[in-house]
Amino acid sequence: MEKVVNALNRMANSNAVMNVFLLGCFGAMSVRSMGTQRQIEALEAEKDSLALANKAMKSAIWDWKKQLYAEAEAAEEAFSKGSKAAATGVISLSKLKAIYGEVTKVPSTVPAGGNPNTADGKSSASSKIIV
Repeated sequence: MEKVVNALNRMANSNAVMNVFLLGCFGAMSVRSMGTQRQIEALEAEKDSLALANKAMKSAIWDWKKQLYAEAEAAEEAFSKGSKAAATGVISLSKLKAIYGEVTKVPSTVPAGGNPNTADGKSSASSKIIV
């Protein structure tokens, strides 16, 4: 038993054994790193293809939206000329713009000061409250 313990102590203190152990660790880490690098490359390729697909979808949606606006505008023009049959089943252009969030906001008639009773935006002395 003592011989085995002495042999293990010599191996633990031997530089050759430590070098082999460190070389094995380096090899294992290299293999793991190569696998991770392959995963990264595959994910980057997938990212590029998804970005291209996303651009194509955005372009298609934009084209459909322009077509929808054009059809709604044409239907409104036909309706204003008296043809009620042309506007059947078509949402008005103003409603479409409201749905897509493209409604232009009407400027507020309230001055910047916040008091609609004064024209210059300055508050009168009677409306001030001191706490």
